[in-house]
Amino acid sequence: MPIATVNPATGQTLRTFEPFGPEVVERCLGDAATAFAAYRTTSFAERAELLNRAAALLEEDIEDVARTMTLEMGKPIGSARAEAAKCVKAMRWYAAHAEELLRDELPAAADVRDSGASAVRAHYRPLGPVLAVMPWNFPLWQVVRFAAPALMAGNTGLLKHASNVPQTALYLGELFHRAGYPRGCFQTLLIESGAVAGVLRDPRVAAATLTGSEPAGRAVASVAGDEVKKTVLELGGSDPYVVMPSADVAAAARTAVTARVQNNGQSCIAAKRFIVHEDVYDEFAERFTAGMAALTVGDPMEESTEVGPLATEKGRTDLEELVDDAVEHGATVMCGGRRPERPEHGWFYEPTVLADITDVMRVDQEETFGPVATLYRVAGLDEAVERANHTPFGLSSNVWTRREEDVARFVRDLQAGGIFVNGMTASHPALPFGGVKRSGYGRELSGHGIREFCNITTVWQAAERS
Repeated sequence: MPIATVNPATGQTLRTFEPFGPEVVERCLGDAATAFAAYRTTSFAERAELLNRAAALLEEDIEDVARTMTLEMGKPIGSARAEAAKCVKAMRWYAAHAEELLRDELPAAADVRDSGASAVRAHYRPLGPVLAVMPWNFPLWQVVRFAAPALMAGNTGLLKHASNVPQTALYLGELFHRAGYPRGCFQTLLIESGAVAGVLRDPRVAAATLTGSEPAGRAVASVAGDEVKKTVLELGGSDPYVVMPSADVAAAARTAVTARVQNNGQSCIAAKRFIVHEDVYDEFAERFTAGMAALTVGDPMEESTEVGPLATEKGRTDLEELVDDAVEHGATVMCGGRRPERPEHGWFYEPTVLADITDVMRVDQEETFGPVATLYRVAGLDEAVERANHTPFGLSSNVWTRREEDVARFVRDLQAGGIFVNGMTASHPALPFGGVKRSGYGRELSGHGIREFCNITTVWQAAERS
């Protein structure tokens, strides 16, 4: 894929960029290593001052950067503004809390004595330059949720962003430079996917984080494993949204629409499989389908638009193939299921609900990355749990019920990195984020996220001998 801004609402190529050559990449790697040698010794107060400056600049730039994101990947402009504001919040949160999150940990006094020491502590030290391979769907947020904790821990960052959001990628590099970070602390690498392995194998790169597809995660993890380097992977998801008989069905259906089509349906943590108890299935299906059918599809720059285009032409083609396969195998199209008739040549797809899903359909096991929902009818709690776990993924999950017994069962048995009860999945700086199974490993955000790229060092001091 060329490095280019292609407006997904029109299919028009707006700008193209030449990838960095070997000399430029080498310079960036050298700058990252040189910067780390000095930056790792800065205080938390110094790092917080820099990060707060970056947050203030981003806050001033929200309108411009939101328009850039919308032009590059098609999210509604209101969602783009909200994404930028969320990044500001996360940056300020880590600036305020990093020192506390990385405070030395002290074992119990009895354990200190038993170890033969006068003092013992676990100390957190930064690892070094970290390579971040990031996706296009949340082109600002995915980067900031890595960069803010990594920089506050004393690491430096190298960003390889998706090839279809180069202007957002370049903006991020400039943002940290404008905030006053020393040269090399955070750099954007305009490189193609084939160049990632060479950067990761460079001995100056200490670790890597990737958010993206399962194949991309496998590729990065394979190279990192061969080099014995730490990785954090956040991959795909096919999150269940379970509705039990005691639920507020109207609220569940209303929230389900937002949960499915957030970011034009292109979100790993969007609810995708709607698993509904037979006692409330008909009511939920009717309300949910009506809500999906009523959504306004259109130009993402228009304030009234609720669902914009898919980010890439291939993304729409992949989605169409999943829907067509389901229909060929007997799925019922409750609404949507086709491209809307529009004068422009963008990559739009109607909000779609599919029912009567069976195990032979690809959509049952593969992620639908777009505004397509699947409906399942279940007879009870056991079947709901079984169906929820019936995919290779385990990112997040949603459960609607008023029975605490149901909640306890889902918390015990759902195979997911998050369980959201009577609401939709969302991320917050204070909450750990990540998945299990083929959704990846490691955690972002919270204290868990900032400690992922730290050398957890045991410091043991001998007891004085008389």
